[in-house]
Amino acid sequence: MMMETVDSIDDIFRQARQGSVAAIIQILNEKLADSGVRTRAVLDHGVLQLLCEALSPEQLEQTPLVERIRQILQSISPRNIHRINISSRLVREQQLMWLQEVQRDPDGQLLWSQEILLSRLNPLKRLTEDWHHARLLSIATPVANVPKEAIANQQFWRGMMIGGASLGLLLLLVGWAMFDWLGLTLPPQIGGSNAQVSSAPSASPSPTAPDPFVQAVRLAEAAGVDGREAATRAEWLDLASRWQRASDLMDSVIPNDNRFATAQNRAKVYQDNSRTALQKADSLR
Repeated sequence: MMMETVDSIDDIFRQARQGSVAAIIQILNEKLADSGVRTRAVLDHGVLQLLCEALSPEQLEQTPLVERIRQILQSISPRNIHRINISSRLVREQQLMWLQEVQRDPDGQLLWSQEILLSRLNPLKRLTEDWHHARLLSIATPVANVPKEAIANQQFWRGMMIGGASLGLLLLLVGWAMFDWLGLTLPPQIGGSNAQVSSAPSASPSPTAPDPFVQAVRLAEAAGVDGREAATRAEWLDLASRWQRASDLMDSVIPNDNRFATAQNRAKVYQDNSRTALQKADSLR
């Protein structure tokens, strides 16, 4: 169970580092749960629009909250996300389409708003940190009972393969890191005069991309089960964060998905559940 938890946390961190907004929200909500603050976010024209909500203005004091969010996001260093606009407001009934509501009436919606910039992580430092993180995971992975001779042989052949491929892999990663550092993008196709580049977005998600609807249902089912036994403030804050992420995932289902109407309905239900859990946590303060 512990290994599954570690793997799950590591997977969320990797997704956040790659720029996944849903993963960034989950990490922020977990880090800010002790202060009763929960977040919502959307990437808008290269700027991460981050909304912080709580039940009282005291929980949303600007200077310490902005600095804490800056430290969390800087530790993640999400790829291609450097500008963050942080806004705050008290929890409201209507939560869907919040960015449009805020942009239409910022004075009536927000307590305050502040934009911050994350420092760009040196590409070699990012590469080193990613490699170190992967190495720690490989060390932490449990190994079954295998004879010493078999382990020695396995390590020998693994060393041979790694030694032959490491230089090429290092050059590839350094090149990729430099592209990321300079803000460049690789061409989608490399070939002769017949190569075509299309800028139109794909209407359907990548076959390997996680399904937000399925992810949300799984999160909601687990939160519903754990909610029957929640007793402490920390447990209710954790439930509020999980219901919030489930709502955000449902809200990210694209309109041309045949489950869109259901997703919108569940996003509202999950949001209400998150609000209820937050109120229960606040009552135990």
